[in-house]
Amino acid sequence: MRATRFFISTQKDAPADADVVSQQLMLRAGMIKKLASGIYNYMPMGLRVIKKVEGIIREEMNASGAIELLMPVVQPAELWMETGRWQKYGPELMRIKDRHERDFIVQPTSEEAITDIARQEIRSYRQLPLNFYHIQTKFRDERRPRFGLMRGREFTMKDAYSFDRDQAGALKSYDNMYAAYQRIFTRLGLKFRAVNADTGAIGGSRSHEFQVIADTGEDAIAYSTGSDFAANIELAEAVSLIASRAAPTLAKAKVPTPGASKCEDVAALLKLPLSQTVKSVVLAVDQTDEQGNTLPAQVWLVLIRGDHELNEVKVNKVPGLGKGFRFATESEIVGHFGCKPGYLGPIGLQKPVKIVADRTVANMSDFVSGANEPDFHFMGLNWGRDLPEPDIIADVRNVVVGDPSPDGKGTIAIQRGIEVGHVFYLGTVYSAPMKATFLDENGKPQLLEMGCYGIGVTRLLGAAIEQNHDERGIIWPDAMAPFTVAIAPIGYGKSEAVRTAAHALYDELHEAGVDVLLDDRDERPGVMLADLELIGIPHRVVIGDRGLKEGNVEYQGRRDAAAAVVKHTDIVAHLKERLSPRQAA
Repeated sequence: MRATRFFISTQKDAPADADVVSQQLMLRAGMIKKLASGIYNYMPMGLRVIKKVEGIIREEMNASGAIELLMPVVQPAELWMETGRWQKYGPELMRIKDRHERDFIVQPTSEEAITDIARQEIRSYRQLPLNFYHIQTKFRDERRPRFGLMRGREFTMKDAYSFDRDQAGALKSYDNMYAAYQRIFTRLGLKFRAVNADTGAIGGSRSHEFQVIADTGEDAIAYSTGSDFAANIELAEAVSLIASRAAPTLAKAKVPTPGASKCEDVAALLKLPLSQTVKSVVLAVDQTDEQGNTLPAQVWLVLIRGDHELNEVKVNKVPGLGKGFRFATESEIVGHFGCKPGYLGPIGLQKPVKIVADRTVANMSDFVSGANEPDFHFMGLNWGRDLPEPDIIADVRNVVVGDPSPDGKGTIAIQRGIEVGHVFYLGTVYSAPMKATFLDENGKPQLLEMGCYGIGVTRLLGAAIEQNHDERGIIWPDAMAPFTVAIAPIGYGKSEAVRTAAHALYDELHEAGVDVLLDDRDERPGVMLADLELIGIPHRVVIGDRGLKEGNVEYQGRRDAAAAVVKHTDIVAHLKERLSPRQAA
């Protein structure tokens, strides 16, 4: 491609509201233009990257046996009502009406639509297994869109859906997609981890996220230093840090703690380690009677060690709290504890509450907790002696660095990541309510076993940049770059020798199948080179009169600190040695 026949629109500065590096650089490089909050135009340079990503995804999905189709962006609400997600999905689901006042949604995902296809088309076990996929626009009405393409409202996603006759087949399809995703992200040139994950709003019972490693990532990934264990911190199991409960050594004592409403302040005031304190979190579950009348909420007290943080995803799995807990109101707290937050604890309750103790807390002795009285705490508390055993013992905290790995191998380390792919084993979560069945060998109807598999196509661009950039701009992996090689002719409009050499190199690379950009805009050298670095083209050849007179050109990889002088006659071979095999083909 010649630059004068393309569209290059770079700018020196990013808009003030661009809050992460990837968003800033994509705007400056002219890859995206903001149209509305969380909605972007994909400009020609950015679209080339998207098409590169889609091409690799299609190749690997097709190689895995998946079959491409295309489902609509707008779907009838009736399908979502069948699965209950019309009510459950929440405000992120864009609900619209047509001119006849019929309800529709702008799809955030397509489980209902594909299951509707399956229940109409799949009749017999002989048709199974099947896996359909599409690459399509999605819309999620984020409350606060941010981070450019990484958390926008409109985006492009590849979603696939497998159908099998039984769980064994479904898990085989799951593993097939897992392996395909490993190949896709490897080919894209990204550093990533596959981690165990929560199934969230999609449902199902088995799930892995594919996380691009980046210091700016929203997600925390816990992994073992001694094994291949890795999980999103939302799911990573936190083992008890105390093997067994020690016998009491201190008497219970009520001590003044004026103004110390946080565990850190209490520990400092009492000159105790923070790990000797216990934090109280009060939750509530709303209740109704059989007639639907509102009843007083059930109040729960969750206890975690003072140096730990509550994990709400894990709390949601505690029996009784999974019905839909919320944080208790101040009036509910005062009514049950007789005290405002800051000095709460499990002793001296005004009304009964359900007590959940984290695994570590359940094995603590001589610990410190609030006295349910302003400016006072109890020291030397012990289970059994000073307060009843907890109603439930559960893992309800986030893991921290140095925790034992739950597989017993090594310790936990934590790094940041950006989720770019997710695979789920769904089972019959969608096929059961939608009555999607097939006939088995005996002619009996059986529910289809399903899996679903998503890749955030446009999100991948932001994630790749967060992982690959410097002070000069983007550094695309070869497979994702809008152009693989850039030719930068110095003095293009003045030197016939430079033009001739640049055209000859361009033609040779183009004929060899290399995706090459010839910058024939005749810009000043500083402007041209700055643009090419900002855009992030991985390989650059600079051609100038002075070098040509000595039979040389300059090659510089985008990650290289300096250019290398290469014989003009050797530059094509030199490039092919540095291009990945697919880019050099």
